[in-house]
Amino acid sequence: MSCITPRPALERVVPVPHGGHHSNLPPGDLLDFSANINPFGPSPRIWEAMQRVKIDRHPDPRATPLRCALAAHHRVEPSALLVGNGAVDLIYQLATACVRPGDHVLIVAPTFGEYAAAAVMMGAAVVVHRLLPEHGFALDIEALTRDVERFQPRLLFLCNPNNPTGTCHPRAVVETLLTAAPDTLLVLDEAFVNFVAGHWQAAALLNYPNLLILRSMTKDYALTGLRVGYALAAPEVIAALEKVQPPWSVNALAQAAALAALEDEAHLHTTLAQLAQASAALRAGLTAQGCAPLPSAVHFSLLPVRSAPDAAHWLLRRGILVRDGTSFGLPHHIRIAARCPTDNARLVAALAAGKEELCAEKC
Repeated sequence: MSCITPRPALERVVPVPHGGHHSNLPPGDLLDFSANINPFGPSPRIWEAMQRVKIDRHPDPRATPLRCALAAHHRVEPSALLVGNGAVDLIYQLATACVRPGDHVLIVAPTFGEYAAAAVMMGAAVVVHRLLPEHGFALDIEALTRDVERFQPRLLFLCNPNNPTGTCHPRAVVETLLTAAPDTLLVLDEAFVNFVAGHWQAAALLNYPNLLILRSMTKDYALTGLRVGYALAAPEVIAALEKVQPPWSVNALAQAAALAALEDEAHLHTTLAQLAQASAALRAGLTAQGCAPLPSAVHFSLLPVRSAPDAAHWLLRRGILVRDGTSFGLPHHIRIAARCPTDNARLVAALAAGKEELCAEKC
């Protein structure tokens, strides 16, 4: 084998499509409903904090001040938490640290595509437990438990609230899985949990050694371009992640911004409340026009359409970017994420004008 020949597993890795960009148009020419982030932006304190950063120095190699602040925020020891360059960075490090060629990795889908990509990269056999739109994407815990018992997966990925469906799973579901699969590491991705008012606290389950919680500060705190995420787990799991994480994974600007964001929780709560109102109004507006999105616990929703690629293209020609659901295995759904009220009104008007052509019969 040539020294430049990639590992065989990499031949099966394909790029995962994501929302939030379109190469053919400048960002200023689009209203972007494809990226499910906080559209009201980051705290003003973040800009002040970043201006004080000395970029001619190395940042803390393990983001220690931020790590300690996040640990205090969640009432855990710093040894039970690791900060990364976004949650995606930690997903790939988790696969590197834990997955061996031939291991099974079980994924509850439709969901974030990087779980499978990271597992395939390490030579895993990916098993998909698919939830169906005709059943409201409801999770049959008994069926999922049977898959766990059958495949004995190394990792089980469960996104909660789920992207792209916006569905939430209660604490009882997570506890059932943790109990049923003591030798499987349950990766509970809570990237969107702060968008759900009063959601139960998964950190209370960290006494289970087979639980790892992923969190992202790019969505709720609007640090998307800076990339900050973190993992919560038993110290031995975190120690394994540390061994494969390169030093200086989180740059100095991102560390300073994240610390400033944590110090301004009032901004977070205010903007998330505004977003919840805007999201409710958007759903009401679409429903009134006969294009009702599916139920969702968060600010993004799936909208049934006749053809997701056609609908996405039709809206793009009108300066509106939405997420084509085809890459999620949902070719008859687009995902839309609420923005500010004036932007949402433009989306409602566009879909109202095109509903006869775009919307599914049951919309």
